[in-house]
Amino acid sequence: MEEETKKEPVKPEDESLLEKTKKLIDKAHDYIDDKAEDLKKSKTLESVTNAIDKADDYVEDKIDDLKKVNLKEELGEFQEKTDSKANEKIAEVKKFGKKVAGKIADKLENLAKDIKEKTKDEEKPENPGT
Repeated sequence: MEEETKKEPVKPEDESLLEKTKKLIDKAHDYIDDKAEDLKKSKTLESVTNAIDKADDYVEDKIDDLKKVNLKEELGEFQEKTDSKANEKIAEVKKFGKKVAGKIADKLENLAKDIKEKTKDEEKPENPGT
């Protein structure tokens, strides 16, 4: 068991491979850091960030506007206005209906008189011999 836990000494070739790997990893980190800085400095990222900020501000403004508006009150006012206008129109229709009914009644009376006169005229010639 002791033999398994003992580490063998690292050969010089292995150390150089390990050092080469560390150097390569360091270079990769440096490359990634440089590219990240370039991306931060680029106008594309800046314009996208600005667009996102503007969209965020717009949405927040609209949410604030909706919070300020009291929808129930506005709907209540709208209902009152429409009710009063509807009542006005109903009153106008009733007046119009009364006028039309009066005119129809007058026309019917005139027709009734005309019919009576015609029937009287027709009855007289039949009785001339009496």
